[in-house]
Amino acid sequence: MPEIIAGITIPDSAVAREATELVRDVESDLLYHHSRRVFVFGSLRGHALGRGFDDELLYISAIFHDLGLTEKYRSDDLRFEIDAANVVRDFLTGHGYSQHDAEEAWASIALHTTPMVPLHMSPLVELVTRGVELDVMGVDYHELTDAQREEITSVHPRPRFKEGIIESFAQGLFHRPQTTFGNVKADVLADQMPGFERGNFVDEIRGSDWPE
Repeated sequence: MPEIIAGITIPDSAVAREATELVRDVESDLLYHHSRRVFVFGSLRGHALGRGFDDELLYISAIFHDLGLTEKYRSDDLRFEIDAANVVRDFLTGHGYSQHDAEEAWASIALHTTPMVPLHMSPLVELVTRGVELDVMGVDYHELTDAQREEITSVHPRPRFKEGIIESFAQGLFHRPQTTFGNVKADVLADQMPGFERGNFVDEIRGSDWPE
């Protein structure tokens, strides 16, 4: 029997199961449960908004979206979103997905922390971001019923999630603070990393080699 959470069926193909195992092997419980909630939340918002989307592609993109924070997949010089996006693209092309689908999944993960832009792109890109924003920041929290939220968090609980996700972001970024320039994760390091100095766009303009 397929698993159903708040009316959303969790994809259970061989590829989906392999994706789940890959994530489960490398992510903490906090990130795993978060990523699964992102899929359910994104699916619920997609149905409510009348978006057409591929369940399996959304599932894989959603559960892969934070792999760039893990020790196995994080790099020293790329944004964590790009690390995870590269993993999903390789995984999908290696499992027979089209280049178009793989690139769309790549974009859905690469852009999931970029405010506003994903909401004007394809349903896949939009819904990964909507799922992330609902779980992390409570965006559209009241668009779900109490019963829906309770059912989802009974299966994928979020004890101490607010502080835990901030700490998880920081742990994946301490060694590459330069990658937070111009993005929301600079706020995380400003909160979690003593002595962190965020880059300043205006300073970059004024300090460039151009004479004026």
